[in-house]
Amino acid sequence: MSAVAVLMLALALAMDAFAVSVGAGCALRRPDAGHYFRMSLAFGLFQFLMPVIGWALGLSVRSFIENWDHWVAFVLLAWIGGSMLREGLQHNPDDDGPCAPPKKDPSRGTSLLLLAVATSIDALAVGLSFALIRVPIWMPSVVIGLVCAGLTALGLFLGQRLSRAALFGRYAGVAGGVVLIGIGLKILWEHGVFA
Repeated sequence: MSAVAVLMLALALAMDAFAVSVGAGCALRRPDAGHYFRMSLAFGLFQFLMPVIGWALGLSVRSFIENWDHWVAFVLLAWIGGSMLREGLQHNPDDDGPCAPPKKDPSRGTSLLLLAVATSIDALAVGLSFALIRVPIWMPSVVIGLVCAGLTALGLFLGQRLSRAALFGRYAGVAGGVVLIGIGLKILWEHGVFA
């Protein structure tokens, strides 16, 4: 997988974390250095670990599905991307948006853990698909984690600056979904499905 493809994948996977951190920054209104550090570290670490876990799981089942592995990778990426698109395009006018005051500090304890896991589940499936198509995992996982940590910090910064971040976060999710579906289609193309 090329460096550009890995970077695009990392950006796509980080869109959920970015959207959540925009909301957190908006809700916190004045995030401090501790907020930036905790959220960036947790989100980046989980985005790094989840592909590795998925890749390890994928190695154990690869021999059973080698003949149609590219289809499994496509379905996983299309499903994740479709979910991101659907969530990004849904809008509830009764929703308070991401600028509603937080009930708990999103950068601490259980809240932080749940947010980090929820925003990195997609990366687990990506790691599984990497194992199926025999892509080494360490370099992409490091890039995915670092990009996520950086976008989390950027999201917190933008969130504190934006009073109406809901629309911005919505389009970030849509962009991430489109990129994941595009990468899935590229995998099919590389395996000669469209030839």
